[in-house]
This record gives sequence, structure tokens and C-alpha cells, in this order.
Amino acid sequence: MKFAKSVSVEELQVIGRFESLRKLLLSKQYADHLKKPLAYWALPTDRRLPLAFLGRTLEDLFQISFRELSNTPGIGQKKICTFVKLLARAANTDPSELPTDNLQLPDAETKVAERKGELADGFNVATVSEVVWGQWRASVIKHGLGDEKLGRLAPTLRNMTRVIWNTPLEAYTQFNLSKIRSMKTHGEKRVRAILEVFHSVHALAANMGTQDHLVVRIFPRLIDRVERWIGNTLQTAGVSTTQELFENVVRPLLEQVRTDSTQQIASLAENRLGISAPITSVRQAARAMGLTRARVYQLLNEINDIMAVRWPNGRHQMYELREKLLSESTQVDSPPDLRQFFAAIELFYPGSRRGAAGPLEHLLDEDDDEEMAETMAEDQNLVEAK
Repeated sequence: MKFAKSVSVEELQVIGRFESLRKLLLSKQYADHLKKPLAYWALPTDRRLPLAFLGRTLEDLFQISFRELSNTPGIGQKKICTFVKLLARAANTDPSELPTDNLQLPDAETKVAERKGELADGFNVATVSEVVWGQWRASVIKHGLGDEKLGRLAPTLRNMTRVIWNTPLEAYTQFNLSKIRSMKTHGEKRVRAILEVFHSVHALAANMGTQDHLVVRIFPRLIDRVERWIGNTLQTAGVSTTQELFENVVRPLLEQVRTDSTQQIASLAENRLGISAPITSVRQAARAMGLTRARVYQLLNEINDIMAVRWPNGRHQMYELREKLLSESTQVDSPPDLRQFFAAIELFYPGSRRGAAGPLEHLLDEDDDEEMAETMAEDQNLVEAK
């Protein structure tokens, strides 16, 4: 903005706004703000950024008069307006929520993002600034969630690269956003998935207080439902019915697979559990889907991979429930039909890797489905035996 003899009303408004924000931000409560570069409050969607100012701290900028700032080469009226907009954003940042660590700021060139996708839960990757990221990772550190795996807390695994499913959150809490975006293999999709997990954790834990004698665990909703039901069932005498097992174990775990996998994998899981038709063998599934049996086994292994990251303790608990059911079913006159439950155990937590060398290597032979059917039948015979 070049000052002439006459000043427009719009220019006077900008000057007045700048002076008001300057006075506010120079107050004692905003002392930590002054140490941060202006770029700290820039967003990927901001346009016409005053590049000459982004690397300078607010304290430094406030030592310069508005006239001098507006006469800076490359700074026109629109960029001055953006400059004031960033100051307003800084003033609206609660000092108590400002991370105290000394973050490095990204270059101005990294502030442009092509994708904006806003999700129903309020997450919008285009609005994640260094300030916001600092608050998110502070929540993770404060509540001791650094050991949690990214894949365990993700809204869905479909949008997350498999190689980071088991990466702990603490692998990223030590870095600023610019550093993460510059990491090798960390493209837009991967960074977005990481940010989404941290957003979810922060949204849940930000306003959560602490008590020395209490702790809060964060679980995938469906997994929490299954684990609590199994825990209660293991402590209660009596045999669960086929319907109870379906509603409290099979259905929610199947829903988790639907959330985290493709429709092809979800349909395969439904067929293997006999949801709307008799249980389908691998051979039948391969024919119906136009795939080789080896490919079907790969898809089944993906289901196991999903459950391994979503519910690491699931294998132990599912097999513990299996032993209880086998034991107590022999003591009732009309034992429940547990074939679907047995099929669910084999689907979600198989004895070993399907199609790999080991006890299940025979599953690639011509008699694979018959062998599995015989195993399930033997389990059911144990139930029906008196």
C-alpha cells in the first residue's frame, strides 16, 4: 500500500485494525505469541500471503511502523490485508493453548494445498496450521498416548497406507508439520491420514482432565463393544446362545472389517461367515469372485491384518471364549450351534498365515476346504457330545 495525500476509508479501517491488534498482542498475556513467526498462523488455503513477513516474529514486526510495513517491496494492499488477517488469527489463539516448544515454520511455498476435503467430524486438512498441529500433538503427549498405533485409532484404514498402520503416534510428536511434510514417502495422502488420527485424539482428549487414580483408554468403538462383552461373558457362568454370539461378537467385528476394507473383502467376509447364505468355501468364493484361491487367501490375510492392528488382544480373548464355550456346552441338554463363531475365529484370527508355510499350508491343496470343514465339524461335535 503506497500512501498518498488522501487515504481511503478502506485503508483507514486496515490501519485502525492493525493498531488495535498490535496493542492487544503486545499485552502481557500474549508474551509467548510475540516469539512466534507470522507464518505460525498461516494456513495451506491462505492466498496472497505477505512472504516478506512470514519468517519474522510478531515482536519484530511490531517494532516497525505500519507505514514502513506497507512500503515494503512486494507488499501491496491485498497482502497487507492478509497480514492483518493473520494478526487477527494470532489474537484469537488462546495463549494457554499455544504450544511452548520452539517450532520451526514451513517455507511459504509449502503453504499451498490443492485438496480441501472436509469431513463430517470437522477435520479439514486445509485448515491445519502449525498452531493447530502443536495443540494436537500436545494432547497426545499430555495423555500418554504416544505408544498407540496410528492404525488402531484411525477412523478407517482404507485411507491409510498399510506401512504406517503400526507406527506409534510418538513417531510424529517430536516433529513440526513442515518436517513431516518433507519426510521421504510422506505425500499428501499419508500426511492427511496422520493428521486425521491426531485430530480425532485431540477432539476426544483436549478437554479431558487428569486424575491420579483414574485412567481413560481410547478404543475403536466396535472393538470396545466386543471386548467388554467377552470380558463379562468370561466371568459369567452359562453358555451364550448363537444369536448372542452373533450380535455381540460376529456382527461388530464384521462391521469393523466393512469400515476398514474394500467392498470385495467385506463381501468375502460375509460369505465366509454365512451371513445371508450358507458358509462359502474358499473354492466357491474364488469361483464366484473370478479369482484364484491364492488371491482369496491374500484377501483373507488382509482381514487378519486389520484385526491385528485394531484389536491386538483379540486373538487371546476369542480363543479364551472358545474354550469356555466348548467346555460349558457339553453340560447343557441343547448346546448352541457354534459353527459360525468358529468360522469367525478362523476368519479374524486364523491359526497361522493362510497360504504360508506351516500348519495351514495344506489349505492350498485340493482338499483345503474339506479339511477346514472337518476341523469346524470336530469342534461342533465336541459341543454336542455328552
